Amino acid sequence: MALRNIIKIDEEKCNGCGKCVAACAEGAIKLINGKAKLISETYCDGLGACIGHCPMDAITIEQREAAEFDEEATKQHLAKQKEISQKLNFACPGMMTKTLNRPSAKNSSSTGDTSSHLGQWPVQLKLVSANAPYFAGSDLLLTADCVPFAMGDFHSKLLKDHSVAVGCPKLDDKQFYIEKLADIIRTNNLNSLTVVHMEVPCCSGLTQIAQQAIKQSGLQMSFEDVTITLSGELKQRQSIEVK
Repeated sequence: MALRNIIKIDEEKCNGCGKCVAACAEGAIKLINGKAKLISETYCDGLGACIGHCPMDAITIEQREAAEFDEEATKQHLAKQKEISQKLNFACPGMMTKTLNRPSAKNSSSTGDTSSHLGQWPVQLKLVSANAPYFAGSDLLLTADCVPFAMGDFHSKLLKDHSVAVGCPKLDDKQFYIEKLADIIRTNNLNSLTVVHMEVPCCSGLTQIAQQAIKQSGLQMSFEDVTITLSGELKQRQSIEVK
């Protein structure tokens, strides 16, 4: 161990955008559970090339006791990552923020409309960036991942003209969801928020996530809470105000 410069990542500030991962030539940073992590001290040269690529100022340089930078181990690490990538022959676009072309109003109607109204990528709450341009001033739809499967007209009835974030309140990390959603709310001056979940009790946790996220954001706002039956019908709409 030696006293040297090495990067430090503030997980509270990190929004999981992944820009630092792409900027690290040594492959020392990975996204794990939606947060950037330094996977090995020996892969970090301490020069901080990743710092300027972080939009949240979550990366700094600190001087502390750390394992020395190992250039040979880093080369082997990069070679292994390249080999895995070549075997898969696939570059995952999951972290690439994209705005998609929605169908125009004149080319779609609410009756019999089977057009996709997805206007962005990615959609998973774990993967979206709070700074994505499609969130700014938008009508955000926060939906449980089962809803689009149960509701055949989900796109035309709910998704149309909305940005979207998808998640499972039962199986995923609720605290991470709260923090990510709070960041989206705080950053984007949303026009509205709609929360859609199934009628089963575990799915209603999405409503609680939205309430806690709004409180954590420091803003006062209301949102529309929508309940969908297992047969895909709209069961209830209600407005919930959070102070």
